[in-house]
Amino acid sequence: MKYVGLNTQIWTNNFKSVVLLILFPLVVFGLVWLFLYFVQPQAEYRIANSNRTFMQIIPWVATGILLWFLIAFFSHSKMIESATGSVPLSRKENKRIYNLVENLCIGSGMTMPKINVINDDSLNAFASGINASTFTVSLSRGIIDRLDDDELEAVIAHELTHIRNRDVRLLIVSIIFVGIFAFITEALLRSMRFSVGGRGKKDGRFVLIALLLAGLGYLLSTLFRFAISRQREYMADAGSAQMTRRPLALAAALEKIASDPRIEAVERHDVAQLFIENPGETEQKKGPSFSISSLFKTHPPIEKRIEILKQF
Repeated sequence: MKYVGLNTQIWTNNFKSVVLLILFPLVVFGLVWLFLYFVQPQAEYRIANSNRTFMQIIPWVATGILLWFLIAFFSHSKMIESATGSVPLSRKENKRIYNLVENLCIGSGMTMPKINVINDDSLNAFASGINASTFTVSLSRGIIDRLDDDELEAVIAHELTHIRNRDVRLLIVSIIFVGIFAFITEALLRSMRFSVGGRGKKDGRFVLIALLLAGLGYLLSTLFRFAISRQREYMADAGSAQMTRRPLALAAALEKIASDPRIEAVERHDVAQLFIENPGETEQKKGPSFSISSLFKTHPPIEKRIEILKQF
């Protein structure tokens, strides 16, 4: 694995976050214009009419985009907690976890994040948050109970590295990005079913065009999400090894995690990419070592990660 400096990694992730924030409204504006173009009744003045209508509605579209991001920004923690079933873990409940996190944060000069627990016997963990007030490390009950102190410390260090490298901010921006198209597509599918029941052919055609364009937006935003390099997991593994001085402890932890990473509460694929091992890709990774589907996975093979850690 090619070494990338910490400052370079942070700068790259911040740059990608800005690019995604710019691409998001551009994609939305482009799809809105295409919708206006395809629904114009007169082919002769289609472009001119589309431009005129587009200029009239662009303030409303921009307002909608801004509202979506504001809602997501202030409520993303609650959304992720709801999607993963994670709840706050108090110091009284588990002093062991707090001591491990505090020692790592003090040693690396980081602000102490919040700590959540997922009441599931499987082994997994993830970090989330956009800023210091929302940064959170979430651990499953299974990973707390079934890893020894060195292994658990290595996993926590991996998640703290994601926070330090700004991986979590980038991933949450991508989740917000993909989420709006998923929401629009689902709403249009429901509207399409309703239109079959009695609305006119013209309305049905409009909904069909909007559905196809929303599907295109969802595809593009998903491709943007997969363009976020899987290298982030290797970097977080390396950060853990550097922080704890025990790369073999993380390798041992990953071997245990690989045996049972599936968190039952996690059904959304976008949120699943936050975990140290994507619980939605568990079954897929039992197939051939390379396939077309492997190009769309959010995590590198865990066996490869273990192999690299053993070379430290």
